[in-house]
Amino acid sequence: MTDIMQNPGPEAPSKWRKRAPILIIATAAILGAVFLRDYLSFQALADNREALIAYRDEHYLLTVLTFMAAYIVIVAFSLPGAAIATLTGGFLFATFPGALFNMTAATIGALCIFTAARMGFGDRLAAKMENSEGIVKKIKDGIDENQWSVLFLIRLVPAVPFFVANLVPALVDVPYRRFIISTFFGIIPGSVVYTSVGAGLGEVFARGETPNLGIIFEPHILLPILGLCALAALPIVLKAVRGKEGL
Repeated sequence: MTDIMQNPGPEAPSKWRKRAPILIIATAAILGAVFLRDYLSFQALADNREALIAYRDEHYLLTVLTFMAAYIVIVAFSLPGAAIATLTGGFLFATFPGALFNMTAATIGALCIFTAARMGFGDRLAAKMENSEGIVKKIKDGIDENQWSVLFLIRLVPAVPFFVANLVPALVDVPYRRFIISTFFGIIPGSVVYTSVGAGLGEVFARGETPNLGIIFEPHILLPILGLCALAALPIVLKAVRGKEGL
């Protein structure tokens, strides 16, 4: 009895090792929200714009790599400033290839937090949901049957926070390939919009104004995105209709 109490076995430390990455991310996110908000802001970009442009002109490739690394860290640790990072990508590198840099870095950062969440809780929670009954099992089955549509929807809908769209797939055991593909292509509309806003920041700075980050909710941009959402949701609707007809 004493030996059992003194040696709980490898399962306990293994469980905490698996959860360590997501716990580190959660801690970093809290600390970042408290201490980094002023450093990852539009004002910080405005204050350092000339130095950034000069450095980019002298060391273009190094600037690209440094920018993408910083963007990956911001997304992976859910730090404040993801929108500012996207604007910075447009400001430094224009809409293209800025949007490509933004989407690639955002996808890699999203994959980091997805992997951490899946290691810590995803496999265990997905198994519990699979073996459960009632509404929880129906939710899990509904997501499993329509994974591509659900994954694209949570990326396309502007109201869904990016970190939520990274965590939810991990908790329902979405395969890595589907997560990567749906993330990269699902964030294209929003990334292109905000990168293009960043590409025009020179004029915004000259006027002493701030960019309109709510532009994605303006009708001429929001309506096409909602159209893409409807297209992504179409397979779910068709399955529901066919299911009712089968009854």
